[in-house]
Amino acid sequence: MDTAAAETSQPSPLLRPFRRLKELHQYYLDKITPYATGRWAFWIALSITYIIRVVFLEGWYIITYGLGIYLLNLFIAFLSPKVDPATQDIEDDGPSLPTKSGEEFRPFMRRLPEFKFWYSATKAVVIAMICTCFDALNIPVFWPILVMYFFLLFFLTMKRQIKHMLKYKYIPFTHGKAVYKSKSNAPPGAPNSFAQATK
Repeated sequence: MDTAAAETSQPSPLLRPFRRLKELHQYYLDKITPYATGRWAFWIALSITYIIRVVFLEGWYIITYGLGIYLLNLFIAFLSPKVDPATQDIEDDGPSLPTKSGEEFRPFMRRLPEFKFWYSATKAVVIAMICTCFDALNIPVFWPILVMYFFLLFFLTMKRQIKHMLKYKYIPFTHGKAVYKSKSNAPPGAPNSFAQATK
């Protein structure tokens, strides 16, 4: 019985290379997680490369439009709270956003975390770049209409998101809890930092 269980837990020889690749992939993802600036700089360079490729090839506008819509959806999920305040009154479970200045500090919990946002956006640009290698995906279209429609969609979506932020009084960016100096560490005659911070 034990030998049968051991045999089933071992991957087949054909799947071992794929499992090793998956482990390496996860290892390098874990290594680059703390370097947000470097990751986003890489994404910007990759996106600029894609845009230059599309401009010089003069095609694949449908692919670019689809990429833009997907990135917009990711960005909206990145700006949205994990628990939507509009439905929180109905469901009333999970952590809520602070609504008063005196409430305990709670960091903004995103529906889409920053790393997953970067990873999905990078994968999308790479897939779009691969799609530009196939002429069958170069569907002829009048691209100014797509650009105009995308900007219209972008402004309407962002307007709705900003209204949501203002209505429920949240900001999707937090820089951590404020730390106040104690009186004992302050030089003599210095004003009370806590009293200044609460003004």
